[in-house]
Amino acid sequence: MHVALAQLNPLVGDLQGNADRILAAVREAEAQAADLVLTPELSLWGYPPRDLLLQPARIAQQQRILQQLVNQLTSSITLLVGVALATDDNRAPALQNGIVLVNRLGWRPVARKQLLPSYDVFDERRYFRPGDGPCVLKLPGGQRLGLTICEDLWVEDALQQQRVAGPDPIAQLIPERPELVINLAASPFDADKPALRQQLASQAASRLNCPLIYLNQIGGNDELVFDGGSFVVAPGGAVQLQMDHCREQIAIWDSSAAKTQAAESPDCLERLFRVLVLGVRDYARKCGFKTALLGLSGGIDSALVAVVAAAALGAEQVSTLLMPSPWSSAGSIDDAMALADRLGLATNTMPIAELMQSYTDALKPALGGEPDGVTAENLQSRIRGSLLMAMANQEGQLLLTTGNKSELAVGYCTLYGDMNGGLAVIGDLYKTSVFSLCAWLDSDAALPCRLDLGLPERGELVGETIRRKPPSAELRPDQKDSDSLPDYAVLDALLKALVQDRTPPEDLIHDGHDPALVKRVEGLLKRAEFKRRQAAPVLKVTPQAFGSGWRLPIAAF
Repeated sequence: MHVALAQLNPLVGDLQGNADRILAAVREAEAQAADLVLTPELSLWGYPPRDLLLQPARIAQQQRILQQLVNQLTSSITLLVGVALATDDNRAPALQNGIVLVNRLGWRPVARKQLLPSYDVFDERRYFRPGDGPCVLKLPGGQRLGLTICEDLWVEDALQQQRVAGPDPIAQLIPERPELVINLAASPFDADKPALRQQLASQAASRLNCPLIYLNQIGGNDELVFDGGSFVVAPGGAVQLQMDHCREQIAIWDSSAAKTQAAESPDCLERLFRVLVLGVRDYARKCGFKTALLGLSGGIDSALVAVVAAAALGAEQVSTLLMPSPWSSAGSIDDAMALADRLGLATNTMPIAELMQSYTDALKPALGGEPDGVTAENLQSRIRGSLLMAMANQEGQLLLTTGNKSELAVGYCTLYGDMNGGLAVIGDLYKTSVFSLCAWLDSDAALPCRLDLGLPERGELVGETIRRKPPSAELRPDQKDSDSLPDYAVLDALLKALVQDRTPPEDLIHDGHDPALVKRVEGLLKRAEFKRRQAAPVLKVTPQAFGSGWRLPIAAF
């Protein structure tokens, strides 16, 4: 049996467009003599469709489009498509996350997802009710296929932190003796996911004593980035097919001539960079933006965002704005211009000293004097934010914010200032991760990736002077981030424990962390929640990002 794995990049809600992508994959699979074509979870909708599922007109459209697929199939090929299946009663939720078989004879449901995640960024129980029993498909050739959908594979307590309550769909398949198990997935990226997916699949293949196909969606959808990386594993866990990460692709697996191959293990920093590039590219493309804008300060955060944007959209589609103040160092201005020159980015420079004075003069009567301290610093950030928004509005550009996760966590950022924008590119990267990724970009190890993504092949990208300078917002004379925050290595370790691991502060103190520092960081984290609620969407690249999977109240003890 020749199975085509269609690792597709859908547009959420574009049922007709997604059907066209599926049909194009079928045509390519036919040319390679495939018998069966697989598409990812909810492939007709794109994942996650969220409240689009609550629109009856789209459910009716789905029926029509499935019939179109039937009518357009020209061979005996069998197609599996991820859909939202309507139930036959009036109880809510009224849908099931399912798979339909499509061929020239028609279409019919063949599987329903049993484990519905409702944690982190997932909220499937809002829309779906679970399936109830094993899903086995018998093909005309007699092959018995076990069908599972994404979370149905995540049933190994020893491998995962917490599993969804419910049945074990893999155990249910054991008495059915399938010859092949298929898992159609839409699993968004985080740094731990690629290895974990293969471990779970290998365990399931071993339990069932048959190969397992894991097919994942790719593409950026809002804050989520789906990295693909689909694969096939043998019963012993050996990889028989490994597809690319962050690339739309069709691959053929021949069950009768399957050979073991070494599993590709891209450098974790390369994979992270490619995910950020894909996230920016798809967010811009799917939201209708062709060009992007960012503020370039000469610091490491804006430098990294500039590199990502250039790789995602092309340097000619990215422009930058320099907005020096009286406190901006000559070195920072020079570093920003040098970076733009290396990348080939257009630059504009708008000094803000006169605007700062205008704001000061306007506020004097009401304040009884000049604004000072944090108020004065925030005014600078808000002036810059307004200039950036004005340019982005005028030119129809996507404004990219340049703040990192460490800043967003403790509120070291300004509402309606540096937080202005449509997408927070590195808002899920701690400052220490920003430094690590920039060091990798400037290393020889990154050269093949740079070449592949159209970045300059040789020399520095970020630049040693940017990477080595002490971080500073430059909002007052000789300011350093360390004046207001702990060393980032210390801060990021605490934040990871508090945010991702949900470690109680008492445990951190017991483990030897400074009690005053722990309490201070915890307090900053809590007080900054109102800022994060108003932040631009953050590309998720860690197990716990500030986004739809972070749901803490603002007014709370």
